[in-house]
Amino acid sequence: MSWLQLRLETDARHAAAIEDALLQHGALAVTLEDNADQPLFAGDRPTQALWQQTRISGLFPADTDINATLEALRQHEALNRASAESMRADILEDKDWEREWMQHYAPLQIRPGFWLCPSWITPPESDAVNLLLDPGLAFGTGTHPTTAMCLEVLAGLDLSGQRVVDFGCGSGILAVAALLLGADSVLATDTDPQALSATWANSERNGIAAGRLSVLHPDGLTGTEAADTVVANILAGPLCELAPQLCAMLATPDATLILSGILEEQVAQVRDSYPLELEIADQRDGWVVMQGQRGASGD
Repeated sequence: MSWLQLRLETDARHAAAIEDALLQHGALAVTLEDNADQPLFAGDRPTQALWQQTRISGLFPADTDINATLEALRQHEALNRASAESMRADILEDKDWEREWMQHYAPLQIRPGFWLCPSWITPPESDAVNLLLDPGLAFGTGTHPTTAMCLEVLAGLDLSGQRVVDFGCGSGILAVAALLLGADSVLATDTDPQALSATWANSERNGIAAGRLSVLHPDGLTGTEAADTVVANILAGPLCELAPQLCAMLATPDATLILSGILEEQVAQVRDSYPLELEIADQRDGWVVMQGQRGASGD
């Protein structure tokens, strides 16, 4: 079966109104995407498009009178001239969308002897540490610089026998990696129920023994959690707000804190929020991962 896809470009002020207009004129689904590679910083999972330049796509049944739809949309008050001129309609052939998504992922070598592998692909090195991942609906495939850098930092630590906290676990990629790299136990937490489910599923996919992983919503934390390594790959704003809670989890002066999801221009802001010395452990494509130890604060 074929579909008709109508695409146009607009700004943040008009995006919601245009989305409503597409739905009113018969769109079965509407997708909003960043049209200028602009990061979002309004919470972990914003519910509306906040990009200044937004690309909107509406999916219509193949028998839609697309010319009449285009004409009706051109009369909508939310469409300025530039948006109207950007409108394009294309035939979209039906596909096996699950396979279409899967073909874009391939095994990724984090370090020699440590691979991140999509769960449907045979690992290149059977005797390596192979983290099998299916992100499902949760954030965290390992391809984004923030996650990739966290994986490399974790791989460079001696996690043998350690207790680790993964705060904002997403797909569970960092939690499972820590366990495969020798951690004794990991506490993974996230506000998104889909993330908690994905973390459990990925731990089972990697054969993690029962009892080594605990998965909790942050509301279930007691405030007495103690870890040898705490990793949080979220965003600079939440990292600053969480500073007291994350620091309280560091069990000893040698305990390590790893923070990611930080843009280069946000480094000073994050440093000022923490009572310990944070150093840049790695940076890539404008993103930074920072690392420090509780003992560096002088406590």
